[in-house]
Amino acid sequence: MATTGDEHPDRAIEAFDSKGLFVDRTRQAVLDGSCHLVVHSYKDLPTEAADGLTIAGVPARVDPRDALVTRDGWRLADLPRDRPIAIGTSSPRRRAQLQRHRRDLVVQPLRGNIETRLAKVANRELDGIIIALAGLMRLKPQVDGLTAVPLEHGEILHAPAQGALALECRTDDEVSRAGLGLLDDERTKIEVAAERELLLQLEGGCTAPIGAHAEIRTTADGAQRLVLLGLLSDPSGTSMHRASHETGADESVLLGRSMAASLLEAGGTAILERLRAEQS
Repeated sequence: MATTGDEHPDRAIEAFDSKGLFVDRTRQAVLDGSCHLVVHSYKDLPTEAADGLTIAGVPARVDPRDALVTRDGWRLADLPRDRPIAIGTSSPRRRAQLQRHRRDLVVQPLRGNIETRLAKVANRELDGIIIALAGLMRLKPQVDGLTAVPLEHGEILHAPAQGALALECRTDDEVSRAGLGLLDDERTKIEVAAERELLLQLEGGCTAPIGAHAEIRTTADGAQRLVLLGLLSDPSGTSMHRASHETGADESVLLGRSMAASLLEAGGTAILERLRAEQS
């Protein structure tokens, strides 16, 4: 099923008004009874709940990091400096962090399915692309002659809920809710809740450069702590704010709110105000 975002691969993500451009029609299909459930990439879901629908299951997520895909297996720090290097991405978050890392990189728009994106590297239209590792792991596309190198959180911080799936059905569909609930992974739900609460508090959809990574860690005395890394940037990467907060594993929502407050106080409020003014 093609969504609004799928039908306009030539348009930049920022050009769309809807935050749910990759889930709008799939959600409607569940509501009108065309299907019982839909499997979302959790990072594509708006933070606002949809009337009549519920996230009934969140399976264990795969590696949430982004990856740099090139023909030569370059790491981000190893990209050549003796000529212009063209890297493809249409994500404002990835673009901002790339430009922060290297001002001389030529960051070009990139849309289309995963095979289309990889082909641009294989055909030498681009020197590399930034893509979610989860897409490569789940779809297993042909990558002959290409190498994907994971990007660490200090290089490119991934999107909130990246690598996770959200299984959504109608709120009144008790059978589907019960079945999907069996696939729930509590650790993933806790980590993703912190990341998405940060996104909610910053009121950022696809267009704001926001990154987040939450991880449950066990201390030496056996206690579980939830660590959240957060990032908010302007589109150029010139003004970028990072923070790291920690709390108990049962306080994911509180952690996301605390992180958002820190980023806004550090300069994020001005960034978001400028973005909203430009889009109005």
